[in-house]
Amino acid sequence: MKAIAPSPADRLPALLQQVFGYDSFRPLQQDIMAATLAGLDTVAILPTGAGKSLCYQLPALVREGLTVVVSPLIALMKDQVDQLEAAGVAATFLNSTLDATEMGARLAGLDAGAYQLLYVAPERLLAGDFPRKLAGWNVGAIAVDEAHCISEWGHDFRPEYRQLATLRERFPGVPFLALTATATPRVRDDIIGQLRLREPQVFLSSFNRPNLSYRVIPKGKPERQVWEFASARPQDAGIVYCQSRKSTEALAAALRAEGIAAVAYHAGMEAADRGRNQDAFLRDQARVVCATVAFGMGINKPNVRWVIHSDLPKNIEGYYQETGRAGRDGLPADCLLLYSRGDVMKQLRFIDEITDEQAHAIARSQLDRMTEYAEDEGCRRGHLLGYFGEDWPHENCGGCDSCLSPRETYDATLECRKFLSCVFRIRQHGGFTTGLQHIADVLGGGDTEKIRRWKHETLSTYGIGRDKPRAEWVALGRQLLRLDLIRQSQDGFSTVALTDAGRAALKDGRPFLLARPPASLNDSAGAIAKAGDIPCDEGLFEALRAVRKELADARDVPPYVVFSDVSLRHMARGYPADPDSLRRVPGVGERKLADFGGPMLEAIAAWLAEHPRQSFPDLRAAAPVARKMKMENEINGTALATLERYRAGVGIDAIAKERGLAASTIESHLAKAVEFGEKLDPRAFYSPAEEEEMRVALAGHEGPELKSIFEKFGGRISYGQLRLFAAFEKAGPRS
Repeated sequence: MKAIAPSPADRLPALLQQVFGYDSFRPLQQDIMAATLAGLDTVAILPTGAGKSLCYQLPALVREGLTVVVSPLIALMKDQVDQLEAAGVAATFLNSTLDATEMGARLAGLDAGAYQLLYVAPERLLAGDFPRKLAGWNVGAIAVDEAHCISEWGHDFRPEYRQLATLRERFPGVPFLALTATATPRVRDDIIGQLRLREPQVFLSSFNRPNLSYRVIPKGKPERQVWEFASARPQDAGIVYCQSRKSTEALAAALRAEGIAAVAYHAGMEAADRGRNQDAFLRDQARVVCATVAFGMGINKPNVRWVIHSDLPKNIEGYYQETGRAGRDGLPADCLLLYSRGDVMKQLRFIDEITDEQAHAIARSQLDRMTEYAEDEGCRRGHLLGYFGEDWPHENCGGCDSCLSPRETYDATLECRKFLSCVFRIRQHGGFTTGLQHIADVLGGGDTEKIRRWKHETLSTYGIGRDKPRAEWVALGRQLLRLDLIRQSQDGFSTVALTDAGRAALKDGRPFLLARPPASLNDSAGAIAKAGDIPCDEGLFEALRAVRKELADARDVPPYVVFSDVSLRHMARGYPADPDSLRRVPGVGERKLADFGGPMLEAIAAWLAEHPRQSFPDLRAAAPVARKMKMENEINGTALATLERYRAGVGIDAIAKERGLAASTIESHLAKAVEFGEKLDPRAFYSPAEEEEMRVALAGHEGPELKSIFEKFGGRISYGQLRLFAAFEKAGPRS
C-alpha cells in the first residue's frame, strides 16, 4: 500500500521544539491546531496563560499563505511580534504607531510574501482599500483574538468587531479561529453567529488555574496591607486593582514612599503617561502597578507573581479575569482580596443609582455572587469553578485559604434559628419573599420604608437580632445559603426562601456550627500554593535575571521576550554547560539559542566557579497525580460535562442538542476521554466492518490530522468516528 504523505499537522511537534523550545503541547492546543489546519472553523475558549496565541502562531509556520490575527490592542500586537521575532518567526503588525516610511516598508513586505503572520486591528482591517490589499496577500487563515468583543453579551463589547462578519464573504474558503479567555454559552453562541462560522469545532478548557492560590482577608488599612504583602516578596512583580482612579495614584505614591518601585495606571491619565507606566512595569523597571480595571487585557507579562484586589470587584467574571493575569507562565502566584462590608455598601449605593430595573437587578445579583465568594468559608477554587458551571470533584484544592487554614467554628444555633424563623414569618405574613438585606433589617429592628409598607414591624421576629450588627446577619444569611437551608431566586431580584432542609432544621432543633471569618492576613495566610513550582538555585536564578535584563535592554524589549522565568529556573536547576544541554531547556528554540545562549552559559559557568552545584528532586516525582485526577485536570470542562451525560446513558445526538454543540464535537470529547483511560465500548460508535475499514485506511498514517482519511470515506464514516477509533487504538487493549 502506498504510504500517505505527511500532513502539515505532522510537522507541528518538531517545530514546537525547534522554534519555541518546548517538547510537548498544553491541553487542547494540538487538537485546536489540527482542526484549523484541516480547514475547519474553530472556537477556542482557554483561560489566560493556557497558550491561546500558540494555537495560531505555530500553524502559521506550516500553512501556505498569511495568517491574519485580528487584535484590538496596539500594545499586545507589538509585544507578540517582538516575541515572535526573537524566536525567528517572520511576523509584523500594522497600526497607528507606525510612521509613513515604516508603514510603506511593511506593506511592501506583505506584497512580497515576506511575512507569515500579520497583526491588525479590526478598524484598519475593514477600512478603505485595505480589504483589496488583503485579498492580494494569499490569506490562509484568520484568527480573531479577544473574540468576546464581538458580542453585546460579552464583558468588553466593541461594535467594530461586528463588521468582521464581512470577512466571511470575502474569504469564503479560509478557516476562522476565534479565541477568548472567558465566554458564557450565550457569548459563545453569539461569537459563532456573528462571525458566521460554519459548524465550528468548539474547544472549552477547564477554568481551573492550579498554580494560583486564592485568599480573602478582612480589609483594614489597605495601604499598609498591600505594603506588607509586597515587601514580603521583594523580587516579585504584582498588580493591585483599585476601584477609583484617585486610589491608584494614592496607593502607588504610598508604596514609592516605602521604597517600592510602583506606578499608577487608569483611563483618566494622559495616553503618554499611561503608556510610559505600562512600559515600566513590563520591562521590570517598576515592580508594582496600581490600576483600575482599565489595565490588563492584552498584557502579556508572564511573570506577574501576585494580584491584589484592594477593593471588592463588581462581579466574579471581572475578578476571575483580573486574577488570571498572575502566573501566566505556570509558576506559583498569589491572589489576595481585601474584603469589607463597607465596600459592599458603597457598591450598593452605586447600584441604587441605576434607573433601568433590569440593569439594576443584574448588577445587584452580580454583586451578591461576588459577596458570596468573599464570605465563603468553603474551597474558593471550587466556588469559582462552580460559578462558571464546572464541577470541582476534590474536597481540598491545596491552594486557597479555606483549604490550607480551615477557620475556627462556633455554636451558631440560636442565631441560625432566629434567621430561619424570620424568613418563614415574612413569607407567612405576606405570601412573598424578600432579600437578605431586608431580613437583616427586620431582625435588627430597622425602621425602613419597606418594613412600614409591608407591616413587618408586627412580626414576632422583628427586632430579635438587635444584639448583632446588621452586616453580621447578612453574612450569616450567606452561610445559610451555602448550607442549602435557604435558596436564592434566579430572577435577578435575589429573594430568599426556606428549602426543605431549612424547614426541617427549624422543626428538629438541630445544632449549627459555623465558621468564623479570619481576623488578619496572618490568620489566613497558610502556605503559598506550589502547583507548578520549579525548585532551583535561587542565587543563580537572580544572576540569570540580571543577564536577561541586560540582553533585553540592549534590544529594547521586555525581559520576558528574551527568556521566561520558567526557562531561567530550568537553567538554574540543570546548570547547562554547552549549547546542546541549553537547547533542552524549555523555551530555548534555535534562534534564542543562537542570539542569547552564549551570555547565559557564561553566567552559569561563572556562578559555578564560585558556588557549589545544588541538587533538586525530579519535577515529575515531586507531584504524583492519580490517573483520574490527571484526566479531570487535562480534559477541558466541557468535555467532562459531555462525559458525565454519556455515562448517564444520554446518546450523542441528544447531548449535542442539550449543549448546543455539533455531534462531531461531542464525539471528539469522548475520544479525548478514551485517550485518558475512560473505558467505553467501541461498538457504541462503529461496527466491526467500519472498524476494519478505518484500520486499513489509517495503516501507516501518523500524526493527529485526519482530514485526508475522512475525505476518502466520502461521508460514510464521520470525523468523530475516526477520532474515536484513533483514540481507542492509542489507548491500547481494554482490560
